[in-house]
Amino acid sequence: MNRIKTIFDTKSKKLMPFLVAGDPSIETSEGAIVAMAEAGADIIEIGIPFSDPIADGPVIAKAMHRALGKGVTPAHAIGMISRVRSKVDVGLIAMVSYSIVRRSGGTACLDRFAEAGADGFIIPDIDDIDAATLSAHCEAIGTSFSMLVAPTTPLCRVEQLSNLSSGFLYILARTGLTGEQNEMPELSTRIAEIRSVTDLPLAVGFGISTSKHVEQVHASADAAIVGSALVRRMDESKDAALAAKQFVSDIS
Repeated sequence: MNRIKTIFDTKSKKLMPFLVAGDPSIETSEGAIVAMAEAGADIIEIGIPFSDPIADGPVIAKAMHRALGKGVTPAHAIGMISRVRSKVDVGLIAMVSYSIVRRSGGTACLDRFAEAGADGFIIPDIDDIDAATLSAHCEAIGTSFSMLVAPTTPLCRVEQLSNLSSGFLYILARTGLTGEQNEMPELSTRIAEIRSVTDLPLAVGFGISTSKHVEQVHASADAAIVGSALVRRMDESKDAALAAKQFVSDIS
């Protein structure tokens, strides 16, 4: 059974921190993954550096560009996943642009990540036709494949996205770019609507920044995704892995 499905089947409320592979270094990212797993993370989302990140706000975009400036490539991220896989039991999800996937061989690219130990994929800029191909391939190789659902997505479209997905659906808490926010929008009504058209677990991201936000997400959804707040905390610390561990502990 895929690790992502097992995690959602066996624990009611999940925490999914996000980091950028290679920021500030591949070695530090590897250490941060291990540290966050120890602190209580259930699934860790690994952003693969890309020059034009989709929907990412300034904090994550800058982290992507810092990693690219240091020469970090998808191959480096795959090597990191391979090394860390034996050290942690948490789920590992690669968030990767379809431009990278297409350039790197399509399904062969996903195979390399999966062989290294990735449990699933989020490809935020993929269209339905290509998503259908990669979703079927992910099912064949035993990994999850999660599409994004915006606050404005009609329920008929949510159902289509659900049919392309496995593991979980990624629910955007708000429109616009990722980034830290002071307040959370009301989620329960939207989550209830989405549950009426899918049985997949629902993971909520975009603006989840504090332990209170995590609690609000967990009141109606299955997982809270935390990105910009964590990436900023790591960037501001002299020990990024320790900062990641403390942040996860604080919001768990």
